[in-house]
Amino acid sequence: MKAALGLDFGTLSVRALVVGLDGRELGSATRDYAHGAICDHLPGSDLALPPDFALQHPLDWLESAVEAARDAIRQAEGHEVVGIGVDFTSCTMLPLDRDGAPLCLNREFTLVPHAWAKLWKHHGAIPQAARMTALARERGESFLARYGGTIGEEWLFPKILEVIENAPEVAEAASHWMEAGDWVVWQLIGGSAVPLVRSTCQAGYKGLWSAQDGGPSDDFLAALHPALPAAARKIPDLTIAPGNAAGVLSARMAERLGIRSGIPVSAAIIDAHAGVPGAGASMPGTLVMVLGTSSCHMLNSEVDTTIPGVAGVVRDGILPGFYGYETGQAAVGDAFDWLRCMTGETGFSRLSKEAAALPAGAEGVRCLDWFNGCRTPYMDGSLRGAFTGLSLRHGPAHLHRSLMEATAFGVRWIVDLFRGAGVPVERFCATGGLPHHDPFLMQIYADVLGESITIPPSRHGPALGAAILGALAAGEFRDAASAIESMTALGNATARVVVPGKDAASYEPIYDEYRRWGETFQPS
Repeated sequence: MKAALGLDFGTLSVRALVVGLDGRELGSATRDYAHGAICDHLPGSDLALPPDFALQHPLDWLESAVEAARDAIRQAEGHEVVGIGVDFTSCTMLPLDRDGAPLCLNREFTLVPHAWAKLWKHHGAIPQAARMTALARERGESFLARYGGTIGEEWLFPKILEVIENAPEVAEAASHWMEAGDWVVWQLIGGSAVPLVRSTCQAGYKGLWSAQDGGPSDDFLAALHPALPAAARKIPDLTIAPGNAAGVLSARMAERLGIRSGIPVSAAIIDAHAGVPGAGASMPGTLVMVLGTSSCHMLNSEVDTTIPGVAGVVRDGILPGFYGYETGQAAVGDAFDWLRCMTGETGFSRLSKEAAALPAGAEGVRCLDWFNGCRTPYMDGSLRGAFTGLSLRHGPAHLHRSLMEATAFGVRWIVDLFRGAGVPVERFCATGGLPHHDPFLMQIYADVLGESITIPPSRHGPALGAAILGALAAGEFRDAASAIESMTALGNATARVVVPGKDAASYEPIYDEYRRWGETFQPS
């Protein structure tokens, strides 16, 4: 009768999932964040935010999580929650005061945008990331190779530097800088009453940290800005890997959630990375495609190498015993939604049906899918997307199909990078919202890749992965592989497999076009 609770914090909502140790999903609930993604105006203000800003209200995370968790736990009546796991978008970060409260809640900083939590897709730090990359290359900083040679504008240090340069009063007032996933875990285990804890996953992929070398040197940081070394010392230095307990549930949070206190809480994991155990991928060589608003493609491998354009390779970064590789695409689901709005469509049903009736290649319409910048292979948020081949006979369905095909071509480019560097990619698994909501999209992916794709039946892959890590932190399994195999066994037995179809050969020359076009638009 034991179960684990997974809390999956996405871009606009949080999902709570209660899972039995045998993999039965016992209760699930979702709650939207009251303020969503704050991109236009701060709450209570008419002051317009810059176009690259994407902020959040940190109290939304806790309030929504409590409501969702209580609902899911009620559904699982009769089962005892023995462990809790948390996954979160990354790098979503925020400055805190000395007591661990978000600075944006302080009346002095309520109307200062840089005091608010910066969502993962906040792109205001593009100039800072470019300068950091240029300096790291000039100095030959060894950490840069682990990130494909480029520091992303969505990461921790560019965002901190952005605050230092544009709102120094916020940087000076901050006593701590934390990723949102670490902050939520800290709140669950007691907040200011217990030590600050940092996830090795978030630190390794988004914070330029490694177990071997630690973080960037003071010399490097000071060369960027004199105040940056001091800011770096405000980042928690106690690192704990996901699947290990960061602490236990406090009495206060236990009362709010409606469960007993003292339950182990795992260190946080990035939401896309949680999709790996959630998809049942316990062995190396499986590319797990977590497809949602954006896409992250995760791979565990026994091979340790550096690959240009790969967003990070971290030892034990996803699962113990492997080198975890992260790649991604900055706009997928949100690009589909953007196109739907731009073309005046009220829903996806008719658009997808008409797109499916078109031949491969969308009758000559081609798309470069960098509408929120390019993550892999170029790690450049300033790059832009495009359509070409349009004529008066083309309509919204042509645009939609060409965009779907472009996102599939982006995945294949990533696979080619891995294999070209000697990193085996032997199996494919898709999780997240899109694989379940759009079967036609998955058929395009299988055709473009020329590979079969397994789609586990759980629609809550990251939440399931978080729950698995919660059970592992509670000591219910001897190792990660045992936990994954046990808690995904039911799903793996009924997984859907999409195989390449009649269009697979047609995509070969179109993919070559995409590659040539993308290489033409690569950063100078």
